Amino acid sequence: MCCSFSWVEQTLHSYGLPAIFGDLFFESLGVPLPGETLLLLAGTLAAKGDLALLPLWLTAFAAAVLGDNTGYLVGRRLGRPAVLRYGAKIGLTDARLSRVEHVIQRHGIWIVMAARFVAVLRQLNGVAAGTAGMHWGRFLIANAIGAALWVSVWVGAAYWFGVDAHHLRWR
Repeated sequence: MCCSFSWVEQTLHSYGLPAIFGDLFFESLGVPLPGETLLLLAGTLAAKGDLALLPLWLTAFAAAVLGDNTGYLVGRRLGRPAVLRYGAKIGLTDARLSRVEHVIQRHGIWIVMAARFVAVLRQLNGVAAGTAGMHWGRFLIANAIGAALWVSVWVGAAYWFGVDAHHLRWR
């Protein structure tokens, strides 16, 4: 079985930064989409000169921050009752949610920043922080720092490798 990412590259060539924004916004909001994979491909395209690096970085950063903040708003507005109602189907009990809320209240800033680098946590980060009642200002700062680091790591690694790949010897 062969896997091809040519359709992703075609999509990026056709729709560019809006496609990147949409994918990362909805992934940060909780939809299971390939954020890191997209950033790696986009960074590689930037290295080839097909995408401009700074607009790519700014778009990815804005989408990640806005998606997470939308998730935060959803968690804050719908909160605990909705999480318990729908979470019960996957084993999320009142006691488990209480533990998650306690951890976020105690270590919220660090969890928000680090969650960006873990797929499922990245997607639930904003909703969980909103449900736990984390102060929005603290969430915004931690989320922005985490998003800046996350985008920089994935886009930067792909860009750096893509620019320098021609120096590698292939046998």
